[in-house]
Amino acid sequence: MPLRKLREFLDSHGVRYFVVSHSPAYTAQEIAAAAHVPGKELAKTVIVTLDGKMAMVVLPASRQLDFKLLRALTGAGEVELAGEREFAGLFPECEIGAMPPFGNLYGMAVYVSEELEDDDEIAFNAGAHTELLRLSYESFRRLVQPKVAKLSLPLK
Repeated sequence: MPLRKLREFLDSHGVRYFVVSHSPAYTAQEIAAAAHVPGKELAKTVIVTLDGKMAMVVLPASRQLDFKLLRALTGAGEVELAGEREFAGLFPECEIGAMPPFGNLYGMAVYVSEELEDDDEIAFNAGAHTELLRLSYESFRRLVQPKVAKLSLPLK
């Protein structure tokens, strides 16, 4: 079960969370609709490489990554979207594209778009294309300790 590692981590830290099951969905907007979650409250996980090193960027489903802002924040010379083949092995218990935004569990830096701080809760893929996890944004921030900055633009 893809959710097990994350649930064990949250349980060990006494975090309250909810699991939301939904019909299979693959894009962030489809997931938001299937789970009845507003697109601005659903967080999507984007894997990037920063000068060749994998990192995780977490954005509202209703926004897209601004590579220039991420480059400026990190000081990286090369910022690229990572290909699925590059990162598939890093998340063996997760379906491709359904990684939870807990890069700390995978030895990755995590960057969060500041818009996600506007809501009390955060919802995100929990390792499968049929499950979301919902918890307080404060718990997420405390456990992951991401770098928060302006990183996104409205979807085109």
